[in-house]
Amino acid sequence: MKIAIDGPAGSGKSTIAKQIAKNLNITYIDTGAMYRAITLYCLNNKISENNLEMIENALKNIDLEFINNVIFINKVDVSSEIRSPLVTNNVSNYAKIVIIREFLQKKQKMIAESQSIIMDGRDIGTVVLKDADIKIFLTASVEERARRRLKDLSNEGYDVDKNLLTEEIRRRDEIDSTRTHSPLKKAKDAIEIDTSNMTIEEVISTIEDIIRRG
Repeated sequence: MKIAIDGPAGSGKSTIAKQIAKNLNITYIDTGAMYRAITLYCLNNKISENNLEMIENALKNIDLEFINNVIFINKVDVSSEIRSPLVTNNVSNYAKIVIIREFLQKKQKMIAESQSIIMDGRDIGTVVLKDADIKIFLTASVEERARRRLKDLSNEGYDVDKNLLTEEIRRRDEIDSTRTHSPLKKAKDAIEIDTSNMTIEEVISTIEDIIRRG
């Protein structure tokens, strides 16, 4: 079984997909974490988003792994670092770069070849898992997504201004939906769910009902 969940930043994709994977006993892949990991590597190594030659060379030296839902770059666990505001504010700039997208899309397709999987991101139903059995597109208002992200960051010890966070989400939406290579968009055969006024449990129940109906 292949399940694709797409949607903009802060729509709840990762939280929802992770729990459904646990409930169904299938593999979960957070593709957003993969883009964050590449972004972190570039920032740590002072590789500008505009330096395509350095990025291309960097990708040759990056060993990216998922082990038990923990992401490693060159054997180092970066699961916490990739959630920092610095990475969050820069990930869309690196994620729009064609060579990075092609590099990660190839990895994502390989992971999905031999197992039942639920994968979330922005181009899963349209590019990575075009043949997915179930395609979901999650949305929520910008204000609600900002509220959720602010809560998550506060729980992780980050002090972030809500207005700045809201504008950053708007900016990321613009970058993600207008990039030329595999932009964020709803697949024609995806089922859209607006989660603005839904609890996590309600969203999970709704999606699992869709999966059961096939």
